[in-house]
Amino acid sequence: MKSAEKRKSDQLRPIEFVRGFTKHAAGSVLVKWGDTWVLCTASVEDKVPSFLRDTGRGWVTAEYSMLPSSTGGGRKDRDIKKLKLDARSAEIQRLIGRSLRAAVDTSKIDGLQITIDCDVLQADGGTRCASITGGMLALEDAVRKLLADGVISESPIVHRVAAVSVGVCDGKPTLDLDYAHDSTAEVDLNVVMTDDGRYVELQGTAEHNPFTEESLDALRALARKGLRKIFKLMGT
Repeated sequence: MKSAEKRKSDQLRPIEFVRGFTKHAAGSVLVKWGDTWVLCTASVEDKVPSFLRDTGRGWVTAEYSMLPSSTGGGRKDRDIKKLKLDARSAEIQRLIGRSLRAAVDTSKIDGLQITIDCDVLQADGGTRCASITGGMLALEDAVRKLLADGVISESPIVHRVAAVSVGVCDGKPTLDLDYAHDSTAEVDLNVVMTDDGRYVELQGTAEHNPFTEESLDALRALARKGLRKIFKLMGT
């Protein structure tokens, strides 16, 4: 499959963050990342998982799902129909949760759980990266509300996180893979990073032949370039 996009291999797709998209969530962000659209909402509950009770810490977690008509391959059944979360969704939501917990000091939300729900409205590659990045903004907005309401006295956010995909497509390092690129990439790498340039997670796979350290270095450099632009797009 060939991408219909006409952009340079080191260019991001158009990215837009629509904050305050829904009325009732503590934080809500609609992420428009090319033709991938994800709604990220934050909910706050006065509880923590059992392993955190009486520890002086709160928790940040995430859930991820794709709506039935979010892809072009026909209707996707809801997970509830199978009475279990599919393996891909489970892996992605764990990644989102790990990434967002890297952004916070949970001792400053003692007794609270913040859940980021990431619902893919339309998918064209990079849904996990859009979810992490939009989820970060939804988390920030929820924290602002907690501060404004006097529920917490200090922000738990110590830095921002964001994510982007890179890959080797037709032998060339390529930034921000859409589905056409992702489905044919020779190497696929998802990079989660803090706004001060530290790595939270790297997920890389050789789809055909193993790749070299030089190729990995080129992909990491391209991801860092893209993430610097994404952090600017996230605003303040």
